[in-house]
This record gives sequence, C-alpha cells and structure tokens, in this order.
Amino acid sequence: MSYKNDAIALAVVLLLSCGYSKADVVDETSSEEDAEIDTIIVTATRLERDLSSVPASITVVPGEEIQKARQQLGLDEALATVPGVFFQNRFNFAQDLRISIRGFGARSNFGVRGIKILIDNIPETLADGQSQVDSIDLASIGRVEVLRGPASAMYGNASGGVINITSEESGPEPYVEARVAAGDFGYQKNQIKTAGEVGRMDYLLSLSDMRIDGYREHSEAKNTQLNSRFRFRPDSKSEFSLILNATDQPLSNDAGGLTLAEANANPRSARDRNVLFDSGEELDQQKLGISYTRSTDNGGTLLVRNYYLRRNFANRLPFTNGGIVKFDRFFAGGGASYTQAFRLGDIRHRLIVGLDYDRQEDDRKRFDNNMGIEGALTLEQNELVTSTGIFLQDEITLSDRLAATIGIRYDNVDFDVTDVFLSDGDDSGSQSIDDISPSLGFVYAAAENIDLFASLATAFETPTSTEFADPAGGGGFNPDLGPQQSTSVELGLRGVVSDRAKYEVVIFNIDVDDELIPFEIESSPGRDFYVNAGKSSRRGLELAVSSEIVPGLNVSLSYTYSKFEFDEFIDDNGNDFSGNVIPGIPRSFAYAEVSYDHDSGFFAAFDARYADDLFADNANSATVEGATIANLRFGFRKIFEKIQIEPFIGIENMANASYTANTRINAFGGRYYEPGPERNIYGGISFLYHFQDRDKIN
Repeated sequence: MSYKNDAIALAVVLLLSCGYSKADVVDETSSEEDAEIDTIIVTATRLERDLSSVPASITVVPGEEIQKARQQLGLDEALATVPGVFFQNRFNFAQDLRISIRGFGARSNFGVRGIKILIDNIPETLADGQSQVDSIDLASIGRVEVLRGPASAMYGNASGGVINITSEESGPEPYVEARVAAGDFGYQKNQIKTAGEVGRMDYLLSLSDMRIDGYREHSEAKNTQLNSRFRFRPDSKSEFSLILNATDQPLSNDAGGLTLAEANANPRSARDRNVLFDSGEELDQQKLGISYTRSTDNGGTLLVRNYYLRRNFANRLPFTNGGIVKFDRFFAGGGASYTQAFRLGDIRHRLIVGLDYDRQEDDRKRFDNNMGIEGALTLEQNELVTSTGIFLQDEITLSDRLAATIGIRYDNVDFDVTDVFLSDGDDSGSQSIDDISPSLGFVYAAAENIDLFASLATAFETPTSTEFADPAGGGGFNPDLGPQQSTSVELGLRGVVSDRAKYEVVIFNIDVDDELIPFEIESSPGRDFYVNAGKSSRRGLELAVSSEIVPGLNVSLSYTYSKFEFDEFIDDNGNDFSGNVIPGIPRSFAYAEVSYDHDSGFFAAFDARYADDLFADNANSATVEGATIANLRFGFRKIFEKIQIEPFIGIENMANASYTANTRINAFGGRYYEPGPERNIYGGISFLYHFQDRDKIN
C-alpha cells in the first residue's frame, strides 16, 4: 500500500507537470475571466501580492462559497475543497472544530493547534499557540485565504499553516439582510446583517443566534455572536479600522467518545460517564481590535495593530478529581510592520520588517466534579505567556520570469506559572523558548499563466499552557515536554489551462523533531496530556482543479495524499512506535463539487467528501473506517426592485453513510469514536433589502 501508492502519486505529479504546453495556455489578456484570475491579491504571506507571484501553496475561498445556502455550522463546510486541509469534530461544539494542515493541528482534542488564524489583521491565535473558532461569524466572512507549507513560518509559533479571514466588504450601497434556517436534530439559526457607507466611513454589523439539539445524546449547543467592523478613511493615504466581536456560548454539551462496539450498537448514544458528570462547557468572550494603515509619500506602507480579548470559560470533564476547569483570560497584543519597494541596481526589492507582541494571562482553577456539581478546589494558578517575534522578508524580482522571497524570524515565548494552591506544594515555575525560523522561496513563470514554485523553511511549535500540564499531578509544567521543530520543503505548479480553468499541484516533505502527541491516563479519562515523539516525517501530494465547463456550470476537485510516519518514537512505557503511521490523518482524502447557477435565479450544488481509513492510536491497533459523505443544496434567488428573496434547502449525508465525525486520538479504553449524523435536511430563507433599486444580482 505504501510504496506503490507513493509511485502512483509521483506519477500523477509528473503527468500533470508535463501535460500542458505553452500552446495550451490562453493569453492572459484573452478574456475578462483570465484577468480576474491573474489579479487575485492575497495578504496571508505578510507581503500583499498577486497570487501568481507567491512561492507558496495558497487557496482563496470567496465568501459566497461560505454563505450560500450553507448550514453555517463550521468553516469545514466551504474549506473542504482546499487540499491538504483535513477537518474533524464538526458536531461537538464543546471540543471545537479540529483543523489540520499537512498534519499540523491533527493532535488537538480541544481548540485549534499548530495553525495561525487571523481575522481582519487581528489574531485569533493566542500567545501560547492555541486558537479558537467559536467566535468566528460565518455570516459576515468576505473571503478566506488558506496558506499551507513553509511560507507560514513567517508567523512564528504554531504556524504549520495560516487561515486568514477577511470580513465582507461593505460597498457604497447600504443593505439589510435577514436569514432564518432550521433543520433536523433541533437545528435553528437566525441572522441579521447590515452594511454600507456613510461619508468616509463604512460599516458592517452582523448578529447571529444558533441552537441545536445534536445528533447524539448530550450534544446540545447554543451560540450567539456579534461581529462588527467600522472603517474610516481620513484621507486618501490612510485607513483606520475598529473591530468589535462578542460571543456568548452558554451551552455546549460533550457526548464523549465511544468504543467501536458502542458506536456500532447505538451511534446516537453518549458515553455514560459524560452524561453522569454533565460534560460540556460554557463561555463568553469579547474582543476589540484596532488597525491603522498608512501609505507614505515614497511608496511605503505602515500597518499598526492593537487588540484586546477577555474570555471567561468553564469546562466539566467526566471524572471527579479536578474535573471542573475554570479560567478568566485576558489576552492583549499588537504589532507593526513597514513595507517598502526599492531598487538595487537592476534588481527590484520589496521589503517588509515587523514586530509582533502578545501577552496572555490566565487565572486558572480546577474543582472536583461531583456528578456535574462543583466540588472542592484542587488547583489554582496564574499563568502568564508572553510572545515576541521580529521578522524580515524581502521579495526580490530577479528577472521578468524569476522572483525569490527570503525571510527570517526570531521568536521568544516565555511561560510563567504562579501556584496559588499551596496545600499540595509549590508548583510555580517558568520556561523560555527561543527560535529562529529562516525561509526561502522561488517562483518561476515557465510560460504564460504557468508558474513553478519552490520553498523551504523551518518552524517551531511550543506546547500550549494546557498541554504543558504534568500527568504526574498537581500544577506547574511537565518537565519532560518541549517544543516541536519542523523543516518543510515543497515544489509546486499552478496555472490557467484555458480561460475557464485553473489548477495547482504540490508535493511536500516535512521532517519533525519532538512531535507533540496526546495521550490519556486512567485517572483522568477525557483529559489529554502530551509527550514528545523522537522524529517523524510527512510526505504528501496536493492537487486542486477548478473549471467553468459552460457558463454557470462549475466543477471543483481536490485530492490529498499523505504519508505521515513516526521515524523514531519510544514512549515513557517503552513502547516502540517507530515506523508506525501518525494517528488522526487519513492516507488519502478528496473533495468534488459540481455547482450550477442559472440566469433565472435557480442554483444548486452537489458535493462529495471522501476520506480513507485512519489510525486512532500510536500503536496502529485501532482503525477508523473511511467514508464518502455526499451533500446537496439548492435554492432560488428572486429580486423585486429593492428586495431579494432567497429560499434554500440542503440535504446532508444523502446516502445515509455511517461514519466517524471525530476521532479521539489515543483515548483511554478504546473510546476513539464519535459517530457522525445520519441523513438530515435543513432549509431556510434570506431577505435582502437594498436601499436603492436593483435590476441585477451582483
């Protein structure tokens, strides 16, 4: 299965690389569609640039793909088309959506690890490298850029990939939109949104409320979100943005993992201990972000940002001793960068230099969980994490066809714990982690609309404050746990085959030292601790193709092949896992979508997501079977002067496939499986009111 598939994967790359000649490529000025493809501007690479000039794997997903007739439960609905990105845990709101990019983030059973997430230049990723997605308002996303591979090293700690989210543009024409949706398993979601311009200011406000009973027992969730952006342009060279975001999630129950026998017997059941201990979480969060951009007279650009976040969180785990976790978090930070273009002789340069600083303070307490009732205090500590990063990146145009990008970043991450609960001893302590991350990339215009690119970089990832927990008990740090280091290289090809099609093919290799791996212990089932694996390797192929077959009919395909293995790994119990497959990631996964938009207003989209088998544990003794999940959504847009009405219906898991929606890696007692929902239907309608007459849909 391994070497044979490797050979097939490489053959596909070679075939695609050689299958297009210059004669097959349409001139870049041959159509408006070409011009649009050639001028896609991306910002996730720190330097704003044309997508075709980026020496990195990057995918742009427009907001319409995220909002149009979607259920809007998670980012995975629209980002599944991005190769190299694998999602799990869509339906357990107490655990957060698990996102992995080339294996980074696959270990997480809570929050998002190893991936940098930004929204309108403001990070959702904390100083310790953990991100949450529960405060992302899907209803107001304008576009998402997904950066995979070495170029993401410019973001420092936990940058195995970057998800850069931009709120939708307001535009000069003000509007109000209301959307209601409902479906099986008690799903309800109501939204209202307004945007427009007033003089030199534009605004966007979005309010949404979601409630769901869940497919499984004890999986209810409620979430209310407010997202807003106010942008003011005092003159032609400057822009000031204010972002306000609030999330209230008073209920997120955790049904827990099941054994294979339990999952097969009753996939809708919850783990008995999770019900007994009322496992779940509640939280509220508020965020304020400020950014200022100014163009200088000599062609430079200055960006300054500042942000503040307050998060109150409570979590109930399915065991007694310390089974209730509460913390009050204050996160603040900022950064500045300056970009300048200049020439040295005949060589053009575009240089960016910048500073990032984050400060995270957690007042953490643990209490006994007495069947869902808060018991005695067992831990109280103050956790402080500060992160400082300095970076420099230079885009060098060597010729009309060849450009290089050179970057380097220095990071310092300090962890400090002050133990307040001293009856069991003083576990106060500190750790400091420093790292230098260089990166190098090239992009070569082999022909019109055909670009070859290559990149190389090192990156690091610290354990988060939670992952530093000591399995020996008490507070403080696990003295045996350290950061993981990675070296990544990728080779890619992308281009435009005709005036209606584009493609990207990438092969990559990542070598990781001291990979962070989760495990559970018998005394704390449902709580993850971490250990460093010795060495691991990740090799893969990513392929994406999209085409407009005829006007209105679009096809998108993506495929990912992954060979992720432990090269050297002996755990604390002497178990040798060297040569085993890293759990949590399938060998292959793919996505296909066919969508159709008719001039009459009718639209429909059919998609299918396939994932191969994956292993649930380090020993590769437990397998989670792969599955294909097919979905259909359709609707109709009708405009009556100032009002646009759009009813829609969606059918999820049309073939009623049995599958595992989330895998609990290395769970104690074989409780690896969280079954996904059977066939279910949702529907809704949106009303969009424009303050000016509309004779066409933008």
